[in-house]
Amino acid sequence: MAREKSLDLVEISPNAVPPVCKIQDYGKYLYEKDKSDRAARKKQKVIVIKEVKFSVTVDEHDYQTKKNQAVRFLGDGDKVKASLRFKGRQMAHRDLGYKIINRLIMDIGDAGTVEFMPRMEGTTLHAILAPAKKAEVQQPPAAPKVKAPAPAEAEVPTA
Repeated sequence: MAREKSLDLVEISPNAVPPVCKIQDYGKYLYEKDKSDRAARKKQKVIVIKEVKFSVTVDEHDYQTKKNQAVRFLGDGDKVKASLRFKGRQMAHRDLGYKIINRLIMDIGDAGTVEFMPRMEGTTLHAILAPAKKAEVQQPPAAPKVKAPAPAEAEVPTA
């Protein structure tokens, strides 16, 4: 039948029982399949991990700048790795590093969620923050509609 119509017999689903085949142009089938694959890839979000580095002696303004960067990264849908490197004798005061990272987690608040709590790896303390799940956009409740009063019939005073 395919040869009579000068088309091809294309196997659509080889794993099905019995296998599914169609009579159609094979070139057109490949084009349609490639087009649908490209559309699926376009909708995928590649997860990127951005890093924000702190030190134990970070100043307030530097902290605020890096915190704002982290919030912006989370808003863009990227994960954030907050890392703090201890140098030399700073290792004796790890609690200061934990305070800075925990303060960052508290300041970010609703913009992101903690994926990995702060933990030490060698001389580096790091935590990973993921963007918060976006709640479905809800429309604010509309103001209740008030029906306009019907024109009153001419009132006749009764005496």
